[in-house]
Amino acid sequence: MQNWITDFMEQYGYIGIALIIALENVFPPIPSEIILPFGGFMTTYTSLTLPGVIIAATIGSVFGAVILYGIGLLIDVERLEKIVERWGHVLRIKKEDIHRVDAWFDKYGMWTVLFCRMVPLVRSLISIPAGMSNMKFGLFLLFTTIGTLIWNVILVCVGAALGASWESILHFMDVYSIVVYVILAIILIGCIIWWIRRSKKQK
Repeated sequence: MQNWITDFMEQYGYIGIALIIALENVFPPIPSEIILPFGGFMTTYTSLTLPGVIIAATIGSVFGAVILYGIGLLIDVERLEKIVERWGHVLRIKKEDIHRVDAWFDKYGMWTVLFCRMVPLVRSLISIPAGMSNMKFGLFLLFTTIGTLIWNVILVCVGAALGASWESILHFMDVYSIVVYVILAIILIGCIIWWIRRSKKQK
């Protein structure tokens, strides 16, 4: 996959970068950790510029995020309520739980979107719950763009600085991903334990 990505980017330049990044957002298994540093490296031997690569990557990323946001709008809270009405007893989920999560996202959603845009894999998927909670599109667009821009600037500039050794960043990104996933897993486990204890107290 890496060879296909780099060949596509070399062939189509800015347009290729924007398209491949948009696809990366909709199909997370395509790693931005390859696309962005290689885009930075391309500025050292082609006519592409750092600002151009960053802008192209940001446009593609935001476009992909908007698509997932739209999917989230289709899977709104009302649809989830219907699912819970039918299967909630199996999943041990109540309507109140959905509304509680929705209220939390309404309060902290914009910051969640901002920071999650800098977490591998999650950076794409966070757009779906943002749509599901009917987060204001303007806010979603603003914080998605800011988070995406920060992520893009860092990786593109690192790729340019490393030059032909741009692939050396991939090992670091693997470590970064593992650390972030472990932290998220601990937080998730903590939330599950809290939720189970709260359910027992209510009974």
